[in-house]
Amino acid sequence: MRQKLRAAHIACGLLEHINKSFADDFAFLFGVRDAAQELQEFLARIDDGEFDFIMFAEKFFDLFERHAAISLEAARVLRTVLDGGDRVPALCAAVSEKENEADVVAREVLLALRRSFITPFDRGDIHALITDMDDAIDQMRQTVKAITLFDVASFEPNMVRIGDLIVEAAETAVEAMPLLRSINANAAKLNAANEKIVLLEEESDQLYLHGLKELYQQHKDNHPMTYIVGSEIYGHLEKVVDCFEDLSSRISGILLEHM
Repeated sequence: MRQKLRAAHIACGLLEHINKSFADDFAFLFGVRDAAQELQEFLARIDDGEFDFIMFAEKFFDLFERHAAISLEAARVLRTVLDGGDRVPALCAAVSEKENEADVVAREVLLALRRSFITPFDRGDIHALITDMDDAIDQMRQTVKAITLFDVASFEPNMVRIGDLIVEAAETAVEAMPLLRSINANAAKLNAANEKIVLLEEESDQLYLHGLKELYQQHKDNHPMTYIVGSEIYGHLEKVVDCFEDLSSRISGILLEHM
C-alpha cells in the first residue's frame, strides 16, 4: 500500500512536467493539492512516520468493536448494581473502571484518525461515531456516581427494567459494529438494529415517566428527598438509552451516505 501511494504522488510529479491540466486532475483524484509541491511534502511526512499506512480500515473496526464490548460489560455490571445490596459500591467502582477502559479505546480511535491517510468512511463520521459510543458509557458512569453520592442501595422496579433495556441496547450495538465492515451488504441488518434501539428508547421513556410519577405519589408528602434522589437516578438511566439512540441515528446517517 505504501508503494502504491508513493507511486501515485511520484506520477503526479512526473505529470507536472508533461501536462499541467492532466496532472491537476490526477492530483485531485488522489487528494493531492499541487502535484509537485505535494509530492515533496508528502514523501517527507511518510519518512518522518507521521502517517501510518498499515493502519487500514480494519484497525478502526477493531476499535469500534472493542469499545462496544466494553460498554456491554459496563451495562451488565450496571444492571447488577440495580439489584441493590451490599455489593453496590464495589459494582459502581467496576462500572467506572470500564468507562476508563473505554476512554483508552476512544483515544486510540482519535489517534488513528489523525495518523491514518486512509479511513473506512468519512473522518467526521468516525469522530462522531466513537463520540456517541463513548457518551453512552460516560452516562453509565454518571449514573453510578449519583448512586454513590446519595448512598443508594435499593432501586425501584422501573429502574431495574430500564437497566434491562440498557443491556439490550448495548447488546444490539455490539451486534451492529461488525456489520459496519460491509455497510452496503449489511444495510438491512443495520437498519433492523437501529429500529430495535429506537423501540428500546421509546420503552425507556415510558418507564421513566411512569417511574417518576409513582415515585412522586409515594413520597410527595413525607420524603421529598427520596423523590429528588430517585428522579436523579431515573434521569441518568434514561439518558444512557438516549445515548444509544443517538448512536443508532449516527449509524443510520453513515448508512445513508453509502447507499
